[in-house]
This record gives sequence, structure tokens and C-alpha cells, in this order.
Amino acid sequence: MIGLFGGSFDPIPHGHLLVAQAVVEARGLSQLRFVPARAQPFKAGRHAAPPEARARMVALAIAGEPRFALERLELDRPGPSYTVDTLEALRERERGESFALLVGADAARDLPQWHRAEALAGLATLVVCARPGAEVPVLPWPCQVVRVPGIEISATVVRARVAAGRPVRYWVPDPVAGFIAASGLYLADA
Repeated sequence: MIGLFGGSFDPIPHGHLLVAQAVVEARGLSQLRFVPARAQPFKAGRHAAPPEARARMVALAIAGEPRFALERLELDRPGPSYTVDTLEALRERERGESFALLVGADAARDLPQWHRAEALAGLATLVVCARPGAEVPVLPWPCQVVRVPGIEISATVVRARVAAGRPVRYWVPDPVAGFIAASGLYLADA
């Protein structure tokens, strides 16, 4: 089974990588693909970095981990990036493969409002990632819950640190921090 971990990754903090590793181990996934959204519907117009820069940061962050991969499907098509469209395209492209869709407990609360949400459970196994203290919502579809370590490092905080001229080493992987600095990303972000 292949795991799919979607998001803005604007940038990708260590916490996301730790969650990915925990789910790979807990569910015995053969691979976990990070799926950067070209235009995430719930963040329309609010991505701080362009799609290719976010994809590059993911690629830098996962380099060297053979079970992690970058999935470009949403980057290579126009937005909005609806998860259901991505799952349908992957199932068409990779007939016979099974997928697990990773969703944080906080995002799972909004899952019923996602575009064509009722189709998601028929396209992938839903895996809710719950940090310590996170309440797992009751969903109208079957799901598996994986308890993951809690690290309170968000992309929002990383962007704010960069904008304030503060270091982000240990907040994001070193190659990602270097890319942010070399690219001048997030300097105008407050």
C-alpha cells in the first residue's frame, strides 16, 4: 500500500517528516508520497511560496529516505487541487495499486466539507494521524487512526521566523533552510 500525504508544504517542517515516518512504520506502507498542492482549495491565494519552490523543498527534505517520494500529480495540472481528483488519477495511472490517504486529526474535522468527500473512502484507506491530545473526529466513513508524535512546528511559525530574521535550523531540514535562505523565500511574510 502506498501512503499519500498532501498539503501545501510551505515549507515542510520536521514534524511532517516525523509523522510520515511514524505512519510508514505503523501501517507497513511500501512507500509514502508527499503530494504538494498547486492550489490548495482551503488556502486559495495564500501560498507564500510558488508551487515549484514548495516541491523543491519537499524533494530536499526527503532525499535519502528510499520509502519517501515526491508525487507531482497536483503540481502538473491546474488547480484547485482536489484530493478526490488526485486519487482518481492515481488509481487510473496505477491500476491495481492501493492507497492510504493521510489526514491530520485537525483536517479530518473538515473532511466532510472536502470536494466530493463521499468518494474518498472508496478510493483510498483513510488514515487519521492524531498527535497527543488531539481529538479524532467521528467520520461518516471508516478510517484507521495512527497515533503520531507531537511536534509543535508549523509552516506558519517557520515563515514568521524567516520574516523576522530568526534562524530556522532544527525547525526544517538543513537543505530546506539553505534553499529558503538562497531563494529569499518568506522574507516579506509577516
